[in-house]
Amino acid sequence: MSITRQNLSVIIVSYRSDHVIKNCIDSIDSEIEIVVIDNSNNFEFKKKIESEYKNVKCILSKKNLGMGAGNNLGIKNVNKDFALILNPDVALENNCLDEIITASKQIENFAIIAPISSKNEYPNYILEKDDNFDPAKPFKVKSVDGYAMLLNLKKLKEIDNFKFFDENFFLYLENEDLCKRIIEINENIYIFPKSKIHHQGGKAVDPKYKNEIEYLRNWHWMWSKFYFNKKHYGYSIALFKVFKNLISAKIKFIYYLITLNTFKRRIYEMRLLGLLSSMRGKNSYYRPKL
Repeated sequence: MSITRQNLSVIIVSYRSDHVIKNCIDSIDSEIEIVVIDNSNNFEFKKKIESEYKNVKCILSKKNLGMGAGNNLGIKNVNKDFALILNPDVALENNCLDEIITASKQIENFAIIAPISSKNEYPNYILEKDDNFDPAKPFKVKSVDGYAMLLNLKKLKEIDNFKFFDENFFLYLENEDLCKRIIEINENIYIFPKSKIHHQGGKAVDPKYKNEIEYLRNWHWMWSKFYFNKKHYGYSIALFKVFKNLISAKIKFIYYLITLNTFKRRIYEMRLLGLLSSMRGKNSYYRPKL
């Protein structure tokens, strides 16, 4: 089945994203259904965005679900065959969707496809080792970044006991986990190099909250890194993979404590706390204080 504008929905998980989300929505064809999951539970935002865009439905999540659970809520609220997952700080370049629609007709079997980042120095995919590809044609990859990935919902829902995003991840690596599970069941992930997107990178939340968001990111990056490795490779391997992070965070925490650098000290404190929480088997509980 090929992708069309009629069987495609776009899912955007937002959190204090008023400053960037309109640019994202404006880059999407107005005939395509867009579902926004607002994790800040802002009724005024919902009212404003739905009145301005007739193709947008905003669902208030009631609490901050994070990326994985937020995307799952979006998937539950669409009835199309395909869903394009986007971060609010992403914008589609001209003809992005046209190129996806055209290229999808060339591929018989795919679970995930993704446009390519316009920033060549920051690729949004990981190749298998020593893979060669034609940069003008769709090529298979090991994984794609979660800020722009198109899911073949029809295919994935037909797989027995398949679950979309692991909701234990609040932030980071939920996309890597999904891609890994898809590759393990011999499904395909592709990059469409003629379809391009622009990702601002880390701009999805209003910059006035930048310090608190930086603490959040550091806590959850370390929590997710340990949890991901424990889930797929076991506790011992996970511990080996984060050991350098643990030692580095301890040393830098002490250094910035001595030098009275409050901001840096707090960052490495968050890294330690997130990592230790994950190592102890605790949930990814930390939430921003906004």
